[in-house]
Amino acid sequence: MRTLLFATFTLLGLVGSALAEPLSTVSSVQVTVGPDLAKKAAEDYGVRDIERLVAELQADVQRELRRTGVLAGGRVELTLTDARPNRPTFKQLGDRPGLSYQSFGTGGLAIEGKAISIDGDITPIRYSWYEADIRDSRIGGTWADAEHGIDRFAFRLGRGKVYARR
Repeated sequence: MRTLLFATFTLLGLVGSALAEPLSTVSSVQVTVGPDLAKKAAEDYGVRDIERLVAELQADVQRELRRTGVLAGGRVELTLTDARPNRPTFKQLGDRPGLSYQSFGTGGLAIEGKAISIDGDITPIRYSWYEADIRDSRIGGTWADAEHGIDRFAFRLGRGKVYARR
């Protein structure tokens, strides 16, 4: 009797865990930098800072799509078209000796791209978020508003709410 009961619970556990796992995850999330932002990065912001934002955008989008199962088996191709820091970047501080890290302003970012479903349907994506109130910029780091925009974008994309308006 115990053997039969043990076998039944084991079988139910295997079936239950197979049903609980998503069928597929997003196959890829590719993030590139737009030409205007790449030029700004090389001349003004510093390439390392923009590469860090790209890595954060990719990781956050992958995490949210994996968590929600949106676009399962599909592909997301994004381009970071603009980013604006709240405080001077490391390169800016090095290039301009009189500049202070205590300086601050409003920041944000813009993202464009497309979501390609497993069926091949292409959905354009366009998102931008810039802080409007400078009082909120005082407490953050160099890329605080851009990072907040990335978090908002990933959360909304994972729930199917960030597509280009026609």
